[in-house]
Amino acid sequence: MNGIINVIKPMGMSSHQVVGYLRRLLNTKRVGHAGTLDPGAGGILTICVGQATKLVQFMVDYDKAYVAEMTLGLATSTQDGGGATEEVTTNFRITPKRLADVMAQFRGEIEQIPPMASAVQVEGRRLYELQRQGVTVERQPRCVTISDLHINKIWNEYEDILTFGSRVLFYVECSKGTYVRTLCHDIGAKLGVGAHLSFLSRVRSGPFTFDNAYTLESITDMVEDGDTSFLLPMTAALPDWPQVKVSPLAENRIRHGNFIRPSDLLDVPQELHIDDQVFLLDLEGNVLALGQVRDAGGLICQPIRVFVEG
Repeated sequence: MNGIINVIKPMGMSSHQVVGYLRRLLNTKRVGHAGTLDPGAGGILTICVGQATKLVQFMVDYDKAYVAEMTLGLATSTQDGGGATEEVTTNFRITPKRLADVMAQFRGEIEQIPPMASAVQVEGRRLYELQRQGVTVERQPRCVTISDLHINKIWNEYEDILTFGSRVLFYVECSKGTYVRTLCHDIGAKLGVGAHLSFLSRVRSGPFTFDNAYTLESITDMVEDGDTSFLLPMTAALPDWPQVKVSPLAENRIRHGNFIRPSDLLDVPQELHIDDQVFLLDLEGNVLALGQVRDAGGLICQPIRVFVEG
């Protein structure tokens, strides 16, 4: 069984627990995810099964999109609702315009300091492990990109003023490695009132959205009925990569990781250039390998990841 499963992860379940559940359900060990989603968050979690686990390294760089809720006036140790209260600010009045102006300052390339409650490693230790021991260490800021950030809705006691406990629902598109809870924390600090993340749902991970996603319950029901249509082809993981069919005479070379020549390519959907990356398929459309076009005294296509059936 090889392919991609676009899972709707429930809140309260870790990404590792989702992987474990699917390993048992599908009776296969080769299952992995292409980007962690915090236990307290829900939404899109892309799962790779079988040979598709070799695609993970090409998928983790995808941009992500989230719908999040930020609560003003209270900052926590984990920057979300699961941490201890660190700061409470009750006496403030902020206009929606002031909020929008501050949030606009976080669009584009920004720096974030990873929270202690994160999986980032420092000297071989996960930050969240150190935090559980009451240890705080210095973290280096990281550059991330916020490509879109806008307010969807504001819940506040007064019609035109945000006060303690006001909640802000917003949409954000960002690069890999972005912490939305840190974004909330930093916006609160910029406003001078403190804030934390009170809800998070990932609505897109690269090409994967809710349109072709399944809950664990629906996947379980389908497996019990012998239906595996939830399993997407491996090519779905990298939809921008051209899919090139090759001559049967070249398949053995590909399986051994040896380069092939342009004459071995039988069905090329578009013009290829040096450094282009492609799927190499057999005549039936099965994925043989990922390849890259290179110059070796003439154009060749070098397999960079080989997939072995069986």
